[in-house]
Amino acid sequence: MSSVFNLSNPNFPTIDHRHHCFPNVKPQFAFARSSIHLSNSRITEVRAQLTDTIPVAAKPISKDEVMKAEKEVIVGTYGRAPLVLTSGKGCKLYDIEGREYLDLTSGIAVNALGHGDPDWVKAVTDQANLLAHVSNIYYSLPQVNLAERLVASSFADRVFFSNSGTEANEAAIKFARKFQRFSHPNKTDPATEFISFSNSFHGRTIGSLALTSKEHYRTPFEPVMPGVTFLNYGDIKAAQELISSGKIAAVFVEPIQGEGGIYSATKDFLQALRVACDKSGSLLVYDEVQCGLGRTGYLWAHEAYGVTPDIMTLAKPLAGGLPIGATLVTEKVNSAINNGDHGSTFAGGPLVCAAAIAVFDKISDPRFLGSVIKKGNYLKEILEEKVGGNSHVKEIRGFGLIVGIELDVSASKLVDACRESGLLILTAGKGDVVRLVPPLIISEDELDRAVEIIYECLHVLDEKVSN
Repeated sequence: MSSVFNLSNPNFPTIDHRHHCFPNVKPQFAFARSSIHLSNSRITEVRAQLTDTIPVAAKPISKDEVMKAEKEVIVGTYGRAPLVLTSGKGCKLYDIEGREYLDLTSGIAVNALGHGDPDWVKAVTDQANLLAHVSNIYYSLPQVNLAERLVASSFADRVFFSNSGTEANEAAIKFARKFQRFSHPNKTDPATEFISFSNSFHGRTIGSLALTSKEHYRTPFEPVMPGVTFLNYGDIKAAQELISSGKIAAVFVEPIQGEGGIYSATKDFLQALRVACDKSGSLLVYDEVQCGLGRTGYLWAHEAYGVTPDIMTLAKPLAGGLPIGATLVTEKVNSAINNGDHGSTFAGGPLVCAAAIAVFDKISDPRFLGSVIKKGNYLKEILEEKVGGNSHVKEIRGFGLIVGIELDVSASKLVDACRESGLLILTAGKGDVVRLVPPLIISEDELDRAVEIIYECLHVLDEKVSN
């Protein structure tokens, strides 16, 4: 089966963003189809076009054609916004029709350096010309160099690489259970259970899903991994009591909850978890998949609290848009892990690690981190000034450049209105929180423009929903 189109094809008409139109470029080949099922003769024709580059006339692909094609070939797990994005630069994105958008989603807190960062592009290009993948049967230098950076800048002694945040948390689950068995070799029933918290999100694979609090994520796939107890985020007394039972292998907690609604832990809460885990032998796991690596203005979100974990999971921004996850552990945890206990074919490959090194080296610069704190404070100030007084705004909260605007109604209409006005934002919590996670390189002028658009669109929250 052939593809409907290929936007990465150099012969595909590119968009002139200055004039919001397609230039007068004649591609060597392009094709469209009216049905998902192709005849044998058509398949032969398409293959000829692909292999022999037969010149044929073609018209630009429209947004509607892309959306229609997606429904025919992609599993329907995503409720997508009606937007086909084709390119980006800095904090700007452009759709297939050439329209410009200010991006305060950064690919769900992934594109920390924005789109098309030149150092990132060079790192990826240079490494792709050398070596992209070898598997973990062999050593590779970029993987070791990235791990050295992560260890040198954190509490950790060792790193396990994976391909996503949920995989990083799956590794943490396995390492925690193996650690308990290793630490109590003569115990017939070592601790195997876990604590997670309200408003938590740890991923969508079965183990990580079991640690995710929202029932509608878990219910369709039950039974998920057993042995998880959800406590209220910040409830010190309940956590201390359950941890002291001796049944808890590990406590999973986000220092700042992203998907859950931009809620920040307190130092007292994290300190209480640390003390209770030390007393019982449980492990403390910080999920910094969304809040880590500079998002708060600290390299690691937990640095603001001065309370370190035994394990930390990372992912989203680490490779600037390429898939990566990382599970950082102390030597105490590492001592329980043997060859064959875990693994991944793709994880920590030379290409993705080279990209991650470029990202890490920029974000870990103290001057860069200082700029994130400054811009985060500025963002909250102008939000309070422009929208804080609106009757629908209950609270503006956040840390650095992970900021939430809690509303007393659903945020979906505001998100839609902002998109129509050229601003991309996200929701969080129960759909009543506007989540702002812009690229960390965003300028104050761009923040001003974003807040102005939000302000101008607030009126949609007053419109009554039609039946």
